[in-house]
Formats: sequence, C-alpha cells, structure tokens
Amino acid sequence: MSTLARMPLFLLLTGIACLSMIVPASVALANERFHDARSFFYAAIVGLVLTALIAIAMSNRRHNTSPSRQLLALLGAFVLLPAVLAVPFHEAVRTTTYLNAYVEMVSSFTTTGATLFLPERLSDAEHLWRAQVGWMGGLLVWVAASAIMAPLTLGGFEVTARGEPGQSVNDGAAREDRVDSAQRLVRSAVVLVPIYGGLTLALWVMLLVAGDPPLVALSHAMSTMATSGISPVGGVANAPSGIAGEMIVFCFLFFALSRLTFSGDTGAAYKPGLKDDPEFRMGIAIAIMVPVALFLRHWIAAFDVGGEQNLELALRALWGGVFTALSYLSTTGFVSADWVEAQGWSGLSTPGLILLGLAIVGGGVATTAGGVKLLRIYALYLAGKRELEKLVHPSSVGRSGVMARRMRRHGAFIAWVFFMLFAMAIAAFSLLLGLLGLDFENAMVLTISGLTNCGPLVFAAAEVPLDLSDLEAGAKLVYCAAMVLGRLELLAIIVLLTPDIWRD
Repeated sequence: MSTLARMPLFLLLTGIACLSMIVPASVALANERFHDARSFFYAAIVGLVLTALIAIAMSNRRHNTSPSRQLLALLGAFVLLPAVLAVPFHEAVRTTTYLNAYVEMVSSFTTTGATLFLPERLSDAEHLWRAQVGWMGGLLVWVAASAIMAPLTLGGFEVTARGEPGQSVNDGAAREDRVDSAQRLVRSAVVLVPIYGGLTLALWVMLLVAGDPPLVALSHAMSTMATSGISPVGGVANAPSGIAGEMIVFCFLFFALSRLTFSGDTGAAYKPGLKDDPEFRMGIAIAIMVPVALFLRHWIAAFDVGGEQNLELALRALWGGVFTALSYLSTTGFVSADWVEAQGWSGLSTPGLILLGLAIVGGGVATTAGGVKLLRIYALYLAGKRELEKLVHPSSVGRSGVMARRMRRHGAFIAWVFFMLFAMAIAAFSLLLGLLGLDFENAMVLTISGLTNCGPLVFAAAEVPLDLSDLEAGAKLVYCAAMVLGRLELLAIIVLLTPDIWRD
C-alpha cells in the first residue's frame, strides 16, 4: 500500500488502465477475433513497460501529494489518459480516425456515454472496452470524491463544509489528510473498490438471470453503476431481459442520488440517515413528480381508449416515465422501452426540455452522476423558502439545526455562484459550437450533454438525433472540453488557477 501511495497518481492510473486491457484481449481471443486480441494485448504490454520505466526513473524524486496537486493530476487523467485508452480501440476498429477514438474514450472515461459508433460496427471486445473504461471512470470519481474533493471542499462539499472552496478545514484531521493525501487515496480505494465491484457483480448476475446475454448484462451493469449509459445494443430498451431488466436496473439507479446509499467516508460534519438525507429525498421527489405530471397531463383524453387497453397503456406509460426520469436525473441516460407510450400518453412528442432539465439537476454529490447536483438545488430551495418566510415574518431567525444554519449562512451563496458559472459555461460552449457550424438547438443539446455528462441526451433530447461522427474536428475537441469540465466542475478548475492554493 505504501508503494502505491508513493507513485504519482497519473502513472498509477495509467498502469491500471494498461493492465485492464488484458480483459478485452481475452474476450477477443475467446471469440477468435485475433486482430482485436493483438491490438489490446500489445497495447497493454507496451503501456505497462513504458509506465514501469517512467515510474523507475521517477522513483528517487520526492512528489508533492497535497490534495491540490492530486486535483491537477485528476485533471490530467481526464484529459491525457483517454489518449492512452484510445490506442488499442483505434487499432482494433481500423475504420476510424484516432481523433474519433479519443473522443469516444473521453466520453467513456468521463461517464458521459455519447458514442460516435453504431452498435453493429463494433465487436464484442470493443463494446466491452467502452463499458469497462466508463466503469473505471466511475470508480475514479467515487474514490476521488473522498480523497481529493472532500479535503478541498469541492464537488458539492463546499455547500455544507466549514471551509472555503479549495481550502481544507483548519483542524487536525484535515491537516493530516492534506499531508497524507496519497495514503488517503489508497485507503479510499481499498474501502470503495469492493463495494463498487460487488454491486456491479450483483447487478450483472441479476441481469443474466433476467435473460440478458453475458456481454449485454455486464455492459449494462457497468454502465448503470458508472451512470455512463453505454450499451452494446443501444440501451436497456433493446435488451432481451425486457421490463424485468429495466426494473433491476431501476433499483441500482438510486445509488446515484446520494453517496449515503453506499458510503459515509467523506468525513462530512453533518451525516443524516438516508431517510433524512436531503439529496435522496429530493431525488425521489423529482423522479416521482415529473412522470406523474406527464401521466396526468392528458388523463381525460385517455378515456377514449377501451377499458382493458386503457389500463395496460396507463401502467406502461407511467412506468416508462418513472424509469426514464430517474435515469436522466442520475445522468445515466437509459430510456425505457415504454417511454414512447409515456410520450404519447402525455401528448408531448418530443419532451427534450424535460430530459435536459433532469440532467441539469443531476444526482448526488460525490456520486458518479453529473449535473448541478441535488445538494446545491436543495440549498437554493432552502434559501428561497427562507426569503419567503422573511416576507411574512421579517423578525424571524429561521430554523435551527446544522444543515439549516450552514445552508443559510454560506451554502446557498456558493450554490448560486456555481449555478451561475454552470449557466455561463452553457452559454460559452454553445457559442463556440455555433461558431463551428452547429445550429442553436444542436449546439445547446450537445453542450448540456457534455457539461452534465449525460451523452444520451444527444440522441433523445434533440428533435433530430445528432450524429457526432459528422462533426468537425474542432467541434469534437470542444465537446471533449465540455465533458472534462462537466466531470471535474468549473469550480475545481478555478481553484487550480488560483495562485494561493499552490502555497500549501
């Protein structure tokens, strides 16, 4: 453990990524796809050798392992590591450019899940590699949340933490974490990897029992836990398991609503139970209210259908709305097979704005979900509610409690700052994509899908699905920047650009 802790984070991640290439190589070999097997195996060997040589050359150097330096390494991982991951993928596909392979790997590693390739174009090993890269990216987010983001009060922790964004809390425990950030990274991995892997394994077995083939079940299990939405068959709607598989996946989407569903390792000062967790409760409320609103919208018109058919159609429409709403709220992006029924029932043929809004709200802090995050939305809700109370009772002092005091004094302001930064990022990236030839609608959808790390929005939210492979090289790179920025968050980038943070 101490040896791993002393290694630079980027080298450690590169070594793990190269080692993981053996898995798709083995699958390709079993399927007698020898070119794919050689592509992944040779890339793994060359990558491991180069990583080992660089690690040996840097072994006698003292590395700065403070959280701020780890944050910079995390940024480097999301930008540079996909270039390594794209090498075997590009060599295996053969009929694409390296830029397309890089964009695909950035999309997978940031758990965005937007793809440039039709499912039938890729082999089983290539599909597995996409899902596997997304799964590893989701695990990195889980680990980095407690080892890097929490000590720096970033990634949503700034809403309830006592310290300022980018600065650790001034107590003994925080100083110890600041000095031993590398050890904290390894300890977090030791705790979270078994949980993450165990949940993925459990979901895989359940989907196998429901009737999915092994590759489809494994890909959907990885994609659900990582909220990447990557699928070798175009989504759970096309999976053989049908509605049973959707119900199984639905249960595991709740892990993206709150970190308390799987861990309490972030050291937060306020740790409510899951039933009292504001993120979990707000996520469930949104996932219920949106489909119910769609369901009730054209209730009277639905009586034009016969009784038995009407009841069956109503249940299918309700289920399609509930599953799809939770999926996009968690920024997974799976669409239910009954979503078409929900659209027809509500009378909204293209409810793209609803899906965009759900993705912007996002999931829980320190989960694999993207978006603004539920805790920040809750902070803004409390602030608005408090202002309305003061209009009625100007002399009131508000409610007591750790969460209420923190939200009122500091959290709402930081949440509002982040929300404004997020809105400015949407405007900036939409403008850039517009200058590169996209129309307003496609530019907006592409920007939001990147900043929220919800790639399936590209195909579900636009009136005409956008073909990413037809974009110019500049637009593809801008989209990559949006995905990385959405994964790391603009507030973290600002912290990296602040000179005072490097004095630690």
